[in-house]
Amino acid sequence: MTETTQTRTVPSGDGSGSRSPEYRLAMDALRGLREDLFHDAFAYRPLPRVSPDGPVTRRLPARLRQYATRIPYAVVGFAALLCFWGGSVANGQSEGLLAMLSGLACALPVLATLVRPVGAFWMSMAATPLTGFLGSSFGDWPWLPGAFMCHLTVLVLVAIRTRPRTAAWMWALTAAYAFVTETLFGGGHFSTNSAPLLTFAALALLVVSVWHIRRDARRQVTAQQTVTAHERSRRTLLEERTTIARELHDVVAHHMSVVAIQAEAAPYRVENPPPELERAFATIRENAVAALTELRRVLGVVRAEDYEAPDAPQPTLADLDALLGNVRDAGLSVDKAVTGAVRELPPGVELSAYRIVQEALSNSLRHAPGATARVEVSYVLGGLGLRIVNGPMPEPSLVKPSPGAGHGITGMRERVSMLNGEMTAGPTDDGGYEVAVFLPVTAPSEGDA
Repeated sequence: MTETTQTRTVPSGDGSGSRSPEYRLAMDALRGLREDLFHDAFAYRPLPRVSPDGPVTRRLPARLRQYATRIPYAVVGFAALLCFWGGSVANGQSEGLLAMLSGLACALPVLATLVRPVGAFWMSMAATPLTGFLGSSFGDWPWLPGAFMCHLTVLVLVAIRTRPRTAAWMWALTAAYAFVTETLFGGGHFSTNSAPLLTFAALALLVVSVWHIRRDARRQVTAQQTVTAHERSRRTLLEERTTIARELHDVVAHHMSVVAIQAEAAPYRVENPPPELERAFATIRENAVAALTELRRVLGVVRAEDYEAPDAPQPTLADLDALLGNVRDAGLSVDKAVTGAVRELPPGVELSAYRIVQEALSNSLRHAPGATARVEVSYVLGGLGLRIVNGPMPEPSLVKPSPGAGHGITGMRERVSMLNGEMTAGPTDDGGYEVAVFLPVTAPSEGDA
């Protein structure tokens, strides 16, 4: 007869992985109870002041704001006075040392919520039987009037300063205390008032918990809106940079292609060119082709799948008249003024200047329909100056301005920053808007010519 040996693998650790879901749920609940009401229960946690920029305090005069920030302390102090009165008078002790002790037992837990909120709950639990022994009125058990007021106030104040889970645990412990005391000491001799206390406490804690949840939800929404606005700004910036990279890619690729073609054809335009000249032009062509290939490889990633290179050359300042004609057809009265000696500028500067004027006029059409605009182009020593200004929108106007997201200004700033230029944009004194740009242009030296 063969003897079979069975082995069973015991899971490592404390065996929590083999426990039932109910057991794990209970352990998590007890862990939460320990964290909320037992761990550092009497830790020092002072009540912060109200923000002077809050929804209520910011409407007060400046002289009263510094006092309004202390309103929570005044509210807690007034509640402590009421509980002192309830403990010393309403409990049946109108005078004497017992009345003083009973009143202090009810007032101190309320005051403790200012600095040790969780500890104040335990002080209120301890004050409940103490006021019962000190008081002479046993009509209501176990919550004499002073203890009733004290514990309900402490529950609300601690719930405001903590979180909904802590409020639930405080209510559960209060219900457990009420059940034990009524079971052991009630016996039909006294009228119990645990049900009213638990009912009022449940309603108050529910309101506070809803307030906590609503405040947290508002914070999350605000944080999400901030993140969304930041991501939208970053996306807009990346889109503008991508557009600029595409346009510059087309400009640079065109000129590099011209360099490669001219370098290949140059030796044939010279009769009997020396070998050194042929090798020099061959090197120029190879470098131009290599640079063009690398440019297409690196900047090609910024092209969308549906992007097609334009058939026509990129626009320059020579095309401004056609742009102004299209804008006038759209309903914007615009004038142009050119100062300085008109000269040919680098392709990147010409393209960026054209796009800046185009975007500024588009903003005028969107935000100030019916207004007049003026474009000033200044060819100055060391660069190019642009000034696009529109007047105020006429009143009344049949066409309403359309809101914008600020993407146009972002794109203009990116182009100016790319060329190490300067830009200012803002409203004018007469209610219009002005965009002023300076794009530096390095004059070629004689050695570069």
